[in-house]
Amino acid sequence: MRRCARSSLLFAIAALLCGSASAPAAPPAAVPLPFATADGYRGIWYMNQPQADRFKYKYSGGFATYPQQHVPMAVYAAAANKTFFCYGGKTGEENRISNMVSYYDHATGTVPRPTIVLSRDTNDTHYNPTLTIDASGYVYLFCNSHGAGGAASGKALAKSLIFRSAKPYAIDAFEQVYEGNFSYSQAWAAPERGILWLHTRYDGNHRRLFFSTTEDGTTWSDPTPLARMASGSYQISWAQSGPGTDGKNAGRVATALDHHPEKGGLNARTNIYYLETNDFGKTWTTAAGAKIDLPLTETTNPARIRDFEKEGLLVYLKDLTFDAAGHPVILFLTSKSYKSGPDAGPRQWQTARWTGRDWRFQDCFTSDHNYDHGSLYIEPDGASRIIAPTAPGPQPDSTGGQITVQVSRDEGQTWQKEQTFPLDNARNQTYVRRPWHAHDDFYGFWADGNALEPSESDLYFCTKAGKVFRLPRRMTEQTARPQAVGN
Repeated sequence: MRRCARSSLLFAIAALLCGSASAPAAPPAAVPLPFATADGYRGIWYMNQPQADRFKYKYSGGFATYPQQHVPMAVYAAAANKTFFCYGGKTGEENRISNMVSYYDHATGTVPRPTIVLSRDTNDTHYNPTLTIDASGYVYLFCNSHGAGGAASGKALAKSLIFRSAKPYAIDAFEQVYEGNFSYSQAWAAPERGILWLHTRYDGNHRRLFFSTTEDGTTWSDPTPLARMASGSYQISWAQSGPGTDGKNAGRVATALDHHPEKGGLNARTNIYYLETNDFGKTWTTAAGAKIDLPLTETTNPARIRDFEKEGLLVYLKDLTFDAAGHPVILFLTSKSYKSGPDAGPRQWQTARWTGRDWRFQDCFTSDHNYDHGSLYIEPDGASRIIAPTAPGPQPDSTGGQITVQVSRDEGQTWQKEQTFPLDNARNQTYVRRPWHAHDDFYGFWADGNALEPSESDLYFCTKAGKVFRLPRRMTEQTARPQAVGN
């Protein structure tokens, strides 16, 4: 078990030595001081891997809610009647990332000024945060790094850090409860158990998957390897929000992962593997309940649900959720190339649904970019809803586009477009994120941005009924009401 000294911080983070016999005694934990706030909601712009054609980048745009491997980025807390959310934002005009946290107050219909938890000298949105809320209402912010915390680029960036709010359901002050180096955090809280934290640790350029747990929010178990296949893996995950018909409860966490072949690495990502745990990580099984020995090291193993590598297809994992029976459903996209542009198409959106006996794969629809990311919702009445930028936007064949709402009422066999969200600016909309325990009035949130050149970026959320609101870019008061867009 590992425990780091707590300290109250604003921006600069002092290096801490945890558990070293030669380290000086840690000072008593100070009462956390209020953190600074920003005067509004402004997202970060980011691009990755330029390509020498009119599409310019592998992916790019307003990436305040990037990437899909960061979950959850929003959680509805019924006890406070607030949806807490985090994102990568700007505190001024400089395109420099800050890990921001805020909430939407469902009682008043307002948002406060967002709290600045950590600022870094980069616009790399792999440094975007994730959050979770424990059974006592404490808000945790996971401030991720990208690989070795900037070492490869020569930047002196802060290490990966976990902060916990000083008070339940509050965001004005935080204390540091963990320091290390981790990426792509996915933290799931369960009553009377604590937090199960899935994350990635880099071995050179290889992405290795791990998990840790905590019962008290300050003492974290040593990372346990989950997967170390080939050149690495990405994963998405979700936790069951309540009991299913099979009796499984909110302690159930499921993950879907890919693998990166030694030749091609992450740009050759393929295959889908599925694992779940019902005992907070003590054992991991397939959807059928067969126990899996960890870590996964071979690409052919019992957790693999389809060999897309053999089919010559790349796989871009999008989302994972459960149906009314508690069966997992995975949303993903396949294509023929990692590059932007129509030659890599068709980008086929698909679902993999566990029937209780086997995995059923079904085509949904197509879009024009590998990084068109959205979320899958399965309603209590069985209807499936995908909210994603599947329509071409102002920058077609680039990351994002115009957000549509696609609905299926026959367990994913057929889909119909029921709504297209209005465009507020001449920018593509990107990375629609689903809150955990999503409330009907804050059902998904995202950002916009020009996909072909640096631009401003605004943040938005929608209701289940399809109304869209923009978070205030500038605030003169401590709270403000989001502005309706095209309603």
